[in-house]
Amino acid sequence: MTAAPSPPVSRAEIAAWILAAVALSAILALHLLPALLGGLLVYELVHVLAPRLRIVRISAGRAKLAAVGVLAAIVVAAVVAGFLGLVAFFRSDAGSLAALLQKMADIVESSRAMLPAWAVQYLPERSDDVKVGVAQWLREHAGELQTAGKEASRAVTHLLIGMILGALVALREARGDRPLGALAAALSERAGRVGDAFRRIVFAQVRISALNTVLTALFLAVVLPLLGIKLPLVKTMIAVTLIAGLIPVLGNLISNTVIVIVSLSYSPGAALGALAFLVVIHKLEYFVNARIVGTQIRASAWELLVAMLVMEAAFGLPGVIAAPIYYAYLKDELASRGLL
Repeated sequence: MTAAPSPPVSRAEIAAWILAAVALSAILALHLLPALLGGLLVYELVHVLAPRLRIVRISAGRAKLAAVGVLAAIVVAAVVAGFLGLVAFFRSDAGSLAALLQKMADIVESSRAMLPAWAVQYLPERSDDVKVGVAQWLREHAGELQTAGKEASRAVTHLLIGMILGALVALREARGDRPLGALAAALSERAGRVGDAFRRIVFAQVRISALNTVLTALFLAVVLPLLGIKLPLVKTMIAVTLIAGLIPVLGNLISNTVIVIVSLSYSPGAALGALAFLVVIHKLEYFVNARIVGTQIRASAWELLVAMLVMEAAFGLPGVIAAPIYYAYLKDELASRGLL
């Protein structure tokens, strides 16, 4: 049985594909990924919440416009409040990252006597040596750190601007459909596919990170205390797991390293137990990730890994973050033409 022939491609569609490819590449090249993610986040949240709040059933044009405007403003305010809340938490005594790093340095120093000789040679002799090494590294890379600080500030600014743009686009759609030209309609379809890819991938990654965080929290706050093991800075480690879990691959390494080192403060056995638990959790997460993300874009795990590897080589860490979204969009375009 042969597949049905795909519809003919118009010149407007070809132009829209070219413009979409240029735009998606330029977003990474010009470091505008935070703006894109912020805009898509607000836009998709408005679209997800509006039907549940029955806003789409409002027939009066001005009333619907006002309702969508209020919803978009609430979404933007909630996202900003959540971001500021996380910053405040990590600066507080309960979740201080500085306290966590200091605690890890002290644990590394005090654990030398408990570890085998082959492992001790890779550790600094004193925590002061760590501080000296860090200070020297900071002096040598002062210019790079200053640039990184400026880039972080710029990324936050782009994120806020993108969120506002996402709210404005959602507000514009609430005004009702307007006739579009052939190219504008084709570009609108491309934008809709990118937004759909974002919703499927990012919302799935949030579910995966939430599952990982819940299991880790149960281990740190319930299982270990029942075994008589009480670790310090549990709340901070749970928060780090939640935030780091949103970063593909690298996030797991960050949270795992923190938990294992802090577990070493109790005993090497506790650290090995924590490592074994994390390995089991991430094996489970691997299958869940493959099921959730793979099902969303009809892709195998190896396809996503290849896409992330190629995008990382081309664009660095932003490429890793954007790879699943871009790949989902590409597969959607190919499937719509009957090529997959």
